[in-house]
Amino acid sequence: MTHRRGHGEGTISKKSDGRWWARVDLGWRHGKRVRKAVYGKTRREVAEKLQKAQEAKRKGLPVVNETQTVEQFLTDWLEKTVKIKTRVRTYETYEVSLRLHILPYLGKVRLSDLSPQRVQTWLGDLDQAGVSAGVRFNARAVLRSALNQAMKWELISRNAAALVDAPSVSRDEIQPLDQTQVGRLLTVCASHRLGPVFTVAVALGLRLGEVLGLRWSDIDLETRELRVRQTLQRQKGRVAFGEPKSKRSRRTLPLPIVAAEALKAHRTRQLQERLLAGSRWHDSGLVFTSTIGTSADDRNVRRAWKELLASADLPYVRIHDLRHTAATLLLTQGVHPRVVMETLGHSQIGVTLDTYSHVLPALQRDAADEMDKALGRASAR
Repeated sequence: MTHRRGHGEGTISKKSDGRWWARVDLGWRHGKRVRKAVYGKTRREVAEKLQKAQEAKRKGLPVVNETQTVEQFLTDWLEKTVKIKTRVRTYETYEVSLRLHILPYLGKVRLSDLSPQRVQTWLGDLDQAGVSAGVRFNARAVLRSALNQAMKWELISRNAAALVDAPSVSRDEIQPLDQTQVGRLLTVCASHRLGPVFTVAVALGLRLGEVLGLRWSDIDLETRELRVRQTLQRQKGRVAFGEPKSKRSRRTLPLPIVAAEALKAHRTRQLQERLLAGSRWHDSGLVFTSTIGTSADDRNVRRAWKELLASADLPYVRIHDLRHTAATLLLTQGVHPRVVMETLGHSQIGVTLDTYSHVLPALQRDAADEMDKALGRASAR
């Protein structure tokens, strides 16, 4: 039987192509009656789908659209969920991943038909196309996140991406500076206009965006406290301020004396620049600025970083390695990993322990030495 106007809700019929179908009445929307058809190979399959659809309708949940493609769902998810709930940089990263690595391969697949086997084939296709393991890892993570939302909306019953192993990615080797190297770095930073950027970064383990997003209102030099409340990022050639990476990233930290002294000297230098700039000065309230008060250009900061490394006769390491340096120094000084986690703004202590596992052997040796001392004292009694 073919689709006809008189077919009532819940009536299961057979089409001329052998498929079974039924119609669900979703009510009135925008002045129009909305109906949805469900299909199946057998009458029983359609009856089960019809029951689920009617139950979803009663609960006010979205009724699964069996014709909805992966592209239709992901596009809707990106604009209505990701764009609203995440930072601009995250949205842009997801958009690129969808546009280049997901939709060209999976876009035409029906959402309800997306299987673990199809996801595995997709990852293999990316590999054959020369896409790096890191990009494949991130693309699968984006798809998994989207499908988790689809499950919450009861559009699918399982997350096909979560049922497929993630591509193996070799982690970038952490290259922290040792205490002697940090001392040399701080010496050259003291005489450079942008030196305090790196002094604060290594003293507190801040991300570069967190350092450049600091405002003087976030810092109390008397009580030696610093609050991380915003980040500065460059997006498509423009500077933008955003929320810290996570709730844990919004944190208040005690300022080490070395950082407090660097900030005091920097504030004096900035006041002098303000006087020289006169009417050209932009009162942004930021700690680290250009010579006329606008937000610091991260490209100039990176250029200064290379100059300082050369001046200190240090090998090249990334600015982000200052964060790793701070964590490594704290752990090797016996600071509890939980405190290191809170200082860095990690969401879970497991992230801290996993990231800095290279420090653990030395800590375990120290623990063994301390145990020897304790047991030695006990046996002496």
